[in-house]
Amino acid sequence: MGNVVSMAPYSKLRILVVDDNLDQVHSLAFLLKDDGHDVDFAINATFAIEVARRMQPDLILLDIGLPDGSGLKVAPLLRLVPGLAQVRIIAVTGREIAHREMRAAGFDDVLQKPTAYADLRGLLAEAQSRTFG
Repeated sequence: MGNVVSMAPYSKLRILVVDDNLDQVHSLAFLLKDDGHDVDFAINATFAIEVARRMQPDLILLDIGLPDGSGLKVAPLLRLVPGLAQVRIIAVTGREIAHREMRAAGFDDVLQKPTAYADLRGLLAEAQSRTFG
């Protein structure tokens, strides 16, 4: 008889994707929605704060290079939104970021572009356990 892998109960997350690359946003949103999550997106820093305030996400995937500001400056502003002080914020970037700089800006983790969905799924599982565990 083969081994049976037991899966933990599935809990959907509210996820905000912030990236000015619409192809990236649409691809990621499609995969996340296909996994059953509620997803919204923003294409710039200003809209990200507005959407986050309304959505109250469990997880934010935040691109570092935005047209109207660095994600390093946006992350601390997102933490000031009522209800989001403890939100999990993941930096998504194609450049190297020092851990010290990332933590100082308020990021919990970083994903390098191009993002492997398997890596993201690992971070989603962590977010689920923190949110629903």
